[in-house]
Amino acid sequence: MFAHNFRYTLKYLLKNRMLIFWTYAFPVILGLLFYLAFSNIEKDEKLQVIPIALVKEEAGQAAGQGENPAGEILEETVKSLSKENDPDRLFDMEYVTESKAKKLLDQDKIRGYLLLGKEPQVVVRENGTEQTIFQQVISQILQQARLSQAVTDSPAMQKALSGISSPEEARERAEKVLEGLKQENPNIQDRSGDHLGYTVIEYYTLIAMACLYSATIGMYAVNSMLANMSRKGMRISVSPAGKGRLIFSGVCASYVVQLLGLGILFAFLVFGLKVDFGRQILPVLFLALTGSFCGLCVGIAVGALVKASENTKIGVIISVTMLGCFLSGMMGITMKYLVDKNIPLLNRINPAAMITDGFYALYYYDTLNRYWLNIGSLLLFSLLMILLSVWSLKRQTYKSL
Repeated sequence: MFAHNFRYTLKYLLKNRMLIFWTYAFPVILGLLFYLAFSNIEKDEKLQVIPIALVKEEAGQAAGQGENPAGEILEETVKSLSKENDPDRLFDMEYVTESKAKKLLDQDKIRGYLLLGKEPQVVVRENGTEQTIFQQVISQILQQARLSQAVTDSPAMQKALSGISSPEEARERAEKVLEGLKQENPNIQDRSGDHLGYTVIEYYTLIAMACLYSATIGMYAVNSMLANMSRKGMRISVSPAGKGRLIFSGVCASYVVQLLGLGILFAFLVFGLKVDFGRQILPVLFLALTGSFCGLCVGIAVGALVKASENTKIGVIISVTMLGCFLSGMMGITMKYLVDKNIPLLNRINPAAMITDGFYALYYYDTLNRYWLNIGSLLLFSLLMILLSVWSLKRQTYKSL
């Protein structure tokens, strides 16, 4: 009975043209629209070289030379960020006197200048994106320089460097001390990772929506088993076949149909639009598979629990899906933050939020703890939907067939 119902449900779903369009064609069309809308955003928003000036405390002398190592590191770093042949060049820097720097700033020929003294100081004339970037970059360089100096001046480092006989020995001892400090202080760690372009987040929400659109497939599969919705359902209702087995075979057939659509979407994104999912492609695929299963279970629950026409059920699924995607950030990433901040429980029971949160966990965190938490939540939610569907189908009776 399982194999027969599996084959019949598979044929029934693949012959439904409207279902095929929304499952296979619509996500691809929407992905193409995303590409047309977002493909040039990162290129258009690429930062231009920022014109700045450096002012030393004394002309021709590095400020605090020999007394202010942080200032020396700051100057050298800014110079390295201003190399003309560097494709990632950030600054267009020139050495000037303080009076000339003020004049250039007033004439808007530079965005600001760095006054190199005992206490380095950034001077800007107005607020703006380039001015803020300039201030933040200098602040970060200073923090790193002072941290490096603090480590160098630490008793452990001084003790390790005492009595050395060669630069090679000094380097080897310094590396050992730094390794020990990293183990003692978890704040001194290399947390750099493979961060993707932020437009990939928009494609994550597209995948989440495609996963939840599988609810329509699940609903059609259940309708084919209901006596008041199809002739097949009439025959099933008078048969001795167990409802649990029928639902399971319907879920399997629906899942195969959804996987075909998901495969087409991923192939289009990766090979057609050249969307780069980085090194996280396998976790992304697994989360998409889990999300699709959850979407199917939602559709099955709607088909079993909602006593209405097929069009009404489709309306319920579309409404629930779009509302869930909206709350999870598809129409604006800040919406998910607002919901998490004000009504956190809402996104805990929202499958779309679980899927997108799993993708965000891959994007932002260097561990998979939150990712697996969302996987578990999706599976638990799916199990609940399946149990409700079986319970509802077992209780359904008809006055006549």
